[in-house]
Amino acid sequence: MIPSSPAPIMGTHVPLASYGSYEEAQRAVDSLSDRRFPVEHTVIVGMDLKLVERVLGRLTMLRAASLGAASGLWFGLLIGLFFAIFTPGLRNSIAVILWGLFWGLVAGALFGLVAHALQRGRRDFLSRSEMVADRYEVRVTPDRLDEARRMLETGPH
Repeated sequence: MIPSSPAPIMGTHVPLASYGSYEEAQRAVDSLSDRRFPVEHTVIVGMDLKLVERVLGRLTMLRAASLGAASGLWFGLLIGLFFAIFTPGLRNSIAVILWGLFWGLVAGALFGLVAHALQRGRRDFLSRSEMVADRYEVRVTPDRLDEARRMLETGPH
């Protein structure tokens, strides 16, 4: 059974090792797995989490329209392909797909412009958010702690 919240995990698992990156923690669990340790008794926990928002650039009307148009193209392609399935003849099917692309582009660009205009300059930049941890703990159930510690201390097999 997988716990539904972090609280039971933190309460039932004890720290085995701490690492500066998620990849190092993964390697430690992989090393345990390679030695036939029952890894279902382990968890990797990101500690001291921060939300980092990377600003990618200014969002202008042109950029908002372009991003909207790109999204609209994909949607238009999907709709065009769907309708093309039910359209007789290759030439007609291609025409339906092209019309889907065109109207997807137009609708997406308009939607991007309207959405940007409604912001009224409150958020006129593009960004990407991610959670970052200062360190990552590999934790195990208390009954498996000594076994896991021995396996990690002996190094790679």
